[in-house]
Amino acid sequence: MEYSCLYLRIYLVLCCFNLIILTYSSSSTWPLCHENESKALLQFKHNFVIDKLASVDASAYPKLESWKLLDGKSNGCCSWDGVECDHDTGHVIGLDLSSSLLYGSINSNSSLFTLLHLRSLNLADNNFNCSEMPSEIGNLSRLSSLNLSNSAFFGQIPSEISSLSTLIILDLSAKIFGGFPPVLLKRCSLYGEFPMDIFRLPKLQILDAAWNENLTGSLPEFQNNSRLEELILTGTGFYGKLPDSIGRLESLRYLSLSQTCLSGTLPSSLGNLTRLTLLKLQLCNFNGQIPSSLANLSQLTMLLIGSNNFDAGPLPLPPGKLLKLTVLSAQGINLQGEIPLSFANLTQLSYLFIGRNNLKGKIPSWFMNLTQLTLLGLEDNNFHGMIPRSITQLKRLEHLSLYSNSFTGIVELDMFMKLPNLSSSLAF
Repeated sequence: MEYSCLYLRIYLVLCCFNLIILTYSSSSTWPLCHENESKALLQFKHNFVIDKLASVDASAYPKLESWKLLDGKSNGCCSWDGVECDHDTGHVIGLDLSSSLLYGSINSNSSLFTLLHLRSLNLADNNFNCSEMPSEIGNLSRLSSLNLSNSAFFGQIPSEISSLSTLIILDLSAKIFGGFPPVLLKRCSLYGEFPMDIFRLPKLQILDAAWNENLTGSLPEFQNNSRLEELILTGTGFYGKLPDSIGRLESLRYLSLSQTCLSGTLPSSLGNLTRLTLLKLQLCNFNGQIPSSLANLSQLTMLLIGSNNFDAGPLPLPPGKLLKLTVLSAQGINLQGEIPLSFANLTQLSYLFIGRNNLKGKIPSWFMNLTQLTLLGLEDNNFHGMIPRSITQLKRLEHLSLYSNSFTGIVELDMFMKLPNLSSSLAF
């Protein structure tokens, strides 16, 4: 009798255990998809062909090939590649079709715009055949993230995007991320005046419209309550001045305005952006003095201000400041005098470009403290004296530009043989 009770207890425990497993398994299955949304997705699929040249990413694959009916039923779309559903309601809330080898156009009557519960839409790195960005995108009023980058859209940005009041991320850029500098994808680009109201979207944190060279616009007066963390307009036709109100963007981490038509003096209020880790202002038309307030940006890892028309003088970099810099690009900005001693503290520098200036003197001995350097550009200055043998201490160096200076003495080539990573780009 005792053994019978024991067996019964074990049996009941195993049954309960199996029940728990079944309950857990059923709770982790995909939710059922709404039939109308499933049909909308299939209709959207039929507007495109798969083209291996439509995406640049090496990991791209045709996500839409998994979009098929199961046993003639259309309630399984939540398990399709790139489709995210709300677990409770079954509504499609996310669509990630980035790098899906899609070729075709998105028209104003696309079934995409019937997916009114979408919160995230990513169509990056496809080829939409130079079609215009439909204004109906404004119907997707619940969007918090919209990524249409590198997808060969053409034409003006529809003003209806500025009605997406829940938008946090907006990426309309035409660049391929990765590498320094980034690789460009030259197919189609946006043009016309950038809708100013997009800057006023209350929840916007990331705005990237880079490498649309025919996209014009000017920067607004920014408000104190802005949540912007990344503002990237590199390679666009934005013009005018950088407003003093830029200093109100206290949450800003990335500010990239390089290769634009922006001009005028840099406002000292830039020094208020103490969370900045990246500041890119090179290849613009800025003039006047470089504000000393830039030294307040203690979190900066990248500072690119080269190729501007600043007043002649030294780079305002006090000792003990900007110690996290890994990239400093300050070529062609009328720097004068000797290399400031404050540079000796920048021990994290990997890239240092200060060529095409009016710097003079010898390469200082403390330069060899910069042991992380991989690229060093000192070309087209007025440096003199011998090239110090201590340069061999820069073991990570891959590129060294010293040409168009006034160095003297015999160049001992064996000295450079001690730099194991140095490439053939060495020039005198």
